[in-house]
Amino acid sequence: MTTATILLPDTISEAEARLLLAVKLFEVGRSSCGQAAEMAGFSKRAFMELLGQQRVAVFNSAADEVARDLANA
Repeated sequence: MTTATILLPDTISEAEARLLLAVKLFEVGRSSCGQAAEMAGFSKRAFMELLGQQRVAVFNSAADEVARDLANA
């Protein structure tokens, strides 16, 4: 893992910056849910709940894929 040093405004805590970065990297597909959770300092389950609060989909399946899965179930 790489370490980066970022200067933040006083209004943004390190924890908030880590969380927002992890959410965005997960959202754009650059990290897995587990990797993002670890980066943000949360368990995978807690991170998934935070994703919901941020209105970020945990599962990124197209509607036709979901319909096909339901039909095959």
